[in-house]
Amino acid sequence: MLERQGLVAELRGKLELQRDLAITGEELRPRIASETLIEWAEGKKVLPVGVLRGLAAALAVAAAGAVGLYFESVAFWPVLLGVLVVEGALWVWLRGRMKEAIAGLDCNAEGLELFARVLERLEGETFVGERLRGMVGELRGGDDRPGDRRRADGVLREAATEGPPEKADATTASAAVRRLARVVYWVENRENLMAKIVEWPFLYTLQVAFAAEAWKRRWGGRLRVWMNIAGEMEALVSLATYAFEHPGDAFPEFAEASEGRALFDGEELGHPLIAAAKCVRNSVRLDEQTRVLLISGSNMSGKSTLLRTVGINAVLAMAGAPIRGKSLRLTAVNVGTRIRSTDSLQEGRSTFYTEILHIRKVFELLGEPEPLLFLFDELLEGTNSHDRRIGAEKLLRALLAGGAMGMVTTHDLALTEIGAAIGDGLRNVHFADFVEEGKMRFDYRLRDGVVTKSNAIELMRVVGLDV
Repeated sequence: MLERQGLVAELRGKLELQRDLAITGEELRPRIASETLIEWAEGKKVLPVGVLRGLAAALAVAAAGAVGLYFESVAFWPVLLGVLVVEGALWVWLRGRMKEAIAGLDCNAEGLELFARVLERLEGETFVGERLRGMVGELRGGDDRPGDRRRADGVLREAATEGPPEKADATTASAAVRRLARVVYWVENRENLMAKIVEWPFLYTLQVAFAAEAWKRRWGGRLRVWMNIAGEMEALVSLATYAFEHPGDAFPEFAEASEGRALFDGEELGHPLIAAAKCVRNSVRLDEQTRVLLISGSNMSGKSTLLRTVGINAVLAMAGAPIRGKSLRLTAVNVGTRIRSTDSLQEGRSTFYTEILHIRKVFELLGEPEPLLFLFDELLEGTNSHDRRIGAEKLLRALLAGGAMGMVTTHDLALTEIGAAIGDGLRNVHFADFVEEGKMRFDYRLRDGVVTKSNAIELMRVVGLDV
């Protein structure tokens, strides 16, 4: 995380790179099915290697020569016929395998050209940080790459090979992808009238299949690495763009977890998507003394927005980005949320059933090495007050026993009473609302204690309901 902060800080000033990747990346997005293409690149090779590719090329040349001789003199028709017979035998023998060889190229040449432009743009950039230089060095085919090392972080990894490691290929990633684009171009044009005409005499599909497999043998094991690097760079540049556009946002500090316990101490936190002029900031601290904040308050008072504020700032911090706030000190955490649930007619699920399925997924994070930060909006809202009270207490006890910390919002004031049963680890806080001249007003300030009133009746009256 600290390393990623350094990467984001370095990329923050590279405005031209941010602009170029934003433009090209937006054009590229819908044009490549990356997983399908990687599956093809790493798949088995089905065509035989050796002299057969040369034989196919020689037969195509011989067919062209035989056609010319035939038009020069019909006496050469046996030559043309002989070449076509040999080509036909080869085509029938390899028909199934040549179709299989190109079946997984589920992309288009234009999309690969765009991807090559992204890679070329990255290859031309100069970086200071070792990790960025290593990533770009990998794209350059070995230049600036420290030896033959690979990182084990999922971005650079050892390419899969069928035998002993090969000598590093000095071809750049962009050049290799452009070669694949040319192959895909010929694959796309197999249905053209001209391709149909020359299919047999020139063994069109077989020649394309041999070219595709030759590319796969040479670079197929590195395509995943190149795509991972491009994706990682795009993510880092996106965070760097955010950092540049918000120079007042601070980078978070990270603390070591104590016996699996987590810390989240944010001062004047705000939501990044709320305009600065309207953003009301609140401080939130979760630690050994306060493991759970139980937030009560009326509709539209700011409860859900606070959960989202804490969640998105935790995610930004873990991604290496600056946070929207004066400061944030936290341990590395897993973030588990249940903020929004809907029913499903197709799947026969109620809102409550959907909610508890989400909660179960959050509980599965308790076994992870990092402590859990849970965020539950209107906990167990789909059931009655009695079951909600009992269920919420048991859920929170289990989460606290697992070393988690988090925040829970509720409209149900009865739920705020579970603090007495759980103990000092739970703290009640609330948001207030005010009615002034027949209108609701909120200040979105977090306060200690349980909310003392609700606004549901007032809201119904404000919109004209006679209650």
